[in-house]
Amino acid sequence: MNVLHSAEAPKAIGPYSQAVQVGNLIFCSGQTPIDPQTMELEGKNVEEQTERVLSNLSLVLKSRGLTLSNVIKANVFLISMKDFAAMNKVYEASFGDHRPARTTVQVSGLPMNALVEIECIAEIP
Repeated sequence: MNVLHSAEAPKAIGPYSQAVQVGNLIFCSGQTPIDPQTMELEGKNVEEQTERVLSNLSLVLKSRGLTLSNVIKANVFLISMKDFAAMNKVYEASFGDHRPARTTVQVSGLPMNALVEIECIAEIP
């Protein structure tokens, strides 16, 4: 197992790694909408927060020369399924025609009272 770290992405706020590599797979820990510079929550609604989350995931993937197009599985955690359509619109715009497998669930709480968290698995070609 190889631990990955991006100085550009938010630091882990607990005892975990931003991502780990096992073989040709990258397992990215869940990203919340934390601004990497201030370490404060960014975005007032789920659209803005989803943009920040996907940007953070992109920064972690970039540390290994990958992009969202390398993602093979994503897990999305929402505080409210009422935000599903709004999150999905930003998600679709970010992934374009790429359609990784995905699970979306409602949870009772996220760190720092975020509205959305996304984790993913990416493949190194």
